[in-house]
Amino acid sequence: MMSFAIDYKEALKELTSDMSNGLRRFELEESEWKLAADITEYLKDGTLFFSCDSPNLQKVIPAMDKIDHYFTTYLKNESLNVAIHAAIISAKSTLNKYYELTDHAEVYRIAMVLDPHYKLRYFQKAGWDDEWIQTSRQLVQEELKRSY
Repeated sequence: MMSFAIDYKEALKELTSDMSNGLRRFELEESEWKLAADITEYLKDGTLFFSCDSPNLQKVIPAMDKIDHYFTTYLKNESLNVAIHAAIISAKSTLNKYYELTDHAEVYRIAMVLDPHYKLRYFQKAGWDDEWIQTSRQLVQEELKRSY
């Protein structure tokens, strides 16, 4: 929705500047348009990934890690608009809640370990504790024993 508004910025500016249509109170100032463009750019990759028709289960944790990395990087930017800074803090908090839920759904880790692209290397490269890595290995072994 925000991308649409940015793409049609000039038309929307013309529409809201016309006093006769009663939309003047929705007219954005140039700084607000820049803020909208910045927010859209910061959240674009995550939105595109999670909006695709067939997100792969094994890519959820790496995607969340990537988004968290972007958020952490953006928060270090001292010139970041205060509203964007607050929005990223809120988004990071929400992301962390969902990330914690993956701890209780073994299927995410099992899917990653079985994916030839990731296997246990992903967890090692990401700096997971050895205990968590071994737990992931055990989850796969137990599921294989249970199912086959």
